[in-house]
Amino acid sequence: MNIYLVFILAVIVIGYTLESVLSMLNMRALKPELPALFKDVFDKEKYKRSQEYTGVTTRFSLVSNTVSTVITLVFILLGGFNLVDSMARSMGYGVIGSGLIFMGLLMLFSGVASLPFSIYSTFVIEERFGFNKTTPKTFILDLLKSIFLSALIGGPLLAFVIWFFETTGSNAWLYCWGATFLFVLVLQFIAPVLLMPLFNKFTPLEEGDLHDAIMAYASKESFKMKGIYTMDGSKRSTKLNAYFTGFGKFRRIVFYDTLVDKLSTDEIVGVLAHEMGHFKLKHIFKMMAASILQMGLMYYILSIFLNNRGLFDAFGMEHVSVYASLIFFGFLYSPISTLLSLIFNVFSRKHEYQADEYAADSTGDAHHLISALKKLSVANLSNLTPHPWYVAFHYSHPPILERLKAMGAREDG
Repeated sequence: MNIYLVFILAVIVIGYTLESVLSMLNMRALKPELPALFKDVFDKEKYKRSQEYTGVTTRFSLVSNTVSTVITLVFILLGGFNLVDSMARSMGYGVIGSGLIFMGLLMLFSGVASLPFSIYSTFVIEERFGFNKTTPKTFILDLLKSIFLSALIGGPLLAFVIWFFETTGSNAWLYCWGATFLFVLVLQFIAPVLLMPLFNKFTPLEEGDLHDAIMAYASKESFKMKGIYTMDGSKRSTKLNAYFTGFGKFRRIVFYDTLVDKLSTDEIVGVLAHEMGHFKLKHIFKMMAASILQMGLMYYILSIFLNNRGLFDAFGMEHVSVYASLIFFGFLYSPISTLLSLIFNVFSRKHEYQADEYAADSTGDAHHLISALKKLSVANLSNLTPHPWYVAFHYSHPPILERLKAMGAREDG
């Protein structure tokens, strides 16, 4: 049997098994006793409902992951990639055109396979727990907009990658790395202005106590920005969130309208101070730099396996091509990607603790951030007791209890 096929099948099966074990461990880590730190904001019924939400979403992810894994295995073993490649080549649009059609068809098949799960998650599970505010019309428009943007943005990038590897020889991976970096950088500037408004309405925060408090804090921190905005997050969900977006003069602060409605002014400033900590401590730039290095590593390893006949035989392919190499390499790279994500998560969780400390120092009081995090956890029905191994693989933020204990210990000290 083809050694590449053995390896790829093993990666898929081991990955599925690992994810299933992690999910079951996380389910078993649920504790019926309400943690003492949350007794002031969580009643027993609400806490029970948060655990039920974790259980339902975890079981659903197990089912969807099982179906996805089975479809992937069947698609590989029955020569699905070769069938799609034959369809793409039969249209006669050359290497780049065939590559775009090949990728487009795979995305279409993947989207159709995942659509029922997305519909069920949104309109059954999220509806059941009171989160969903998405109408069928919004859901369909979001789907169409996503497809349009994938074609508009992803298409040209994919075309450039194929062209570089087809024409620029052994240094193609360097050109692809540079082009992708520039593409991502430009996207960071234009996304807040051109792309995000396609999905949500951004409204300048009205004058008042909250606006004044935020401006005062931003001025104290010498933070220049485009503006402060609220986003109609309630259009899709009742969950709460806030974030910074953009760079330079395009930088802006965005609060979900659900967050503005449920947190006090001091609590919102505490959340802002945490995000400010990420900016001031250069966490955003550090993680971006690490992602760029990871991207370079990925392109370099890809160049080694490009147009590998043995790899193409594993997928039953008649023809070798750069564009199919991109897909097949993804299976080989999966273990490296998992390992790197574990490392990224370690640093990301460390950054969250540091941002919490910055918020406490810059506002002079950690209690408002603590209170805000508690309310966010209650509103989002967060799992308060995730399993440590599940946290290691899936959490870019520390579990909320650990963050609260760290800030509480700091205050006591």
